[in-house]
Amino acid sequence: MTAVTTRADAATRRGGVRALWAGNPGAVVQRGLIAARSSSWVVVVSGFFEPVFYLASMGLGLGKLIGDVQTSGGVEVSYAAFIAPALLAVSAMNGAIYDSTWNVFFKLTYGKLYEGMLATSLGPLDVALGEILYALLRGLLYATGFMIIMQILGLNLAWTAILAIPAVLLIAFGFASLGMAVTSYMKTFQHMDWINIVLLPMFLFSATLYPISIYPDGVQAVIKAFPLWHGVELVRGLTTGVLSPDMLWHVLYYVVMIAVGLVFTTRRLRALFLD
Repeated sequence: MTAVTTRADAATRRGGVRALWAGNPGAVVQRGLIAARSSSWVVVVSGFFEPVFYLASMGLGLGKLIGDVQTSGGVEVSYAAFIAPALLAVSAMNGAIYDSTWNVFFKLTYGKLYEGMLATSLGPLDVALGEILYALLRGLLYATGFMIIMQILGLNLAWTAILAIPAVLLIAFGFASLGMAVTSYMKTFQHMDWINIVLLPMFLFSATLYPISIYPDGVQAVIKAFPLWHGVELVRGLTTGVLSPDMLWHVLYYVVMIAVGLVFTTRRLRALFLD
């Protein structure tokens, strides 16, 4: 009787909605918070200071030499107000990517944590969403702190700047979901170096430090395909108050990015541990 029940449960686990979703991603988040108690908070806090140092050295320092910069909406703002929202978007990207790649890679390859999680009632979608939501908590911490600094320095030029926080979470969600999907195919730590090959050009060329208008039209078309460019334009529009219907396309870009990442991650975890 026990063997028959086990086979029936296994069949149910492999197919249908129950195999993918148990409705409990909070258990994964809770596990991450408990594990964080024993980790070094210096490492976590250090990620907050990176965009602050960039803002202080380039926005406040180099900005004295550059003067005002024109945004894509045709409004001139100080150089510090121009790069601050971009650095906020970059911080969201980096935090989400590193949490969903290096941490996930260790848990997947060496810690074997997901294998144990999926042996319970949790499904691959619970695991994927739980890990991504845990990464978003870190992103929310960074975004809130950086926004406070921007407010103190007078770099939030409109009341819509408060909407930059949910926008940053959307950006982090997109990169985290896609990053976790890519990480599930990595086999060694050396493969993780490929991530920086993608992140660094996006940081340098996604209109973060200077307007996209300085590039030829062909190069601009390539840059506009980068996910970070959409995030930078979205956050910059909210903090400067230069709103346009194009911002809806930026949001839609990340919604699609999140959906694609979740689908691939869920299927990959199911293929690795359930099928």
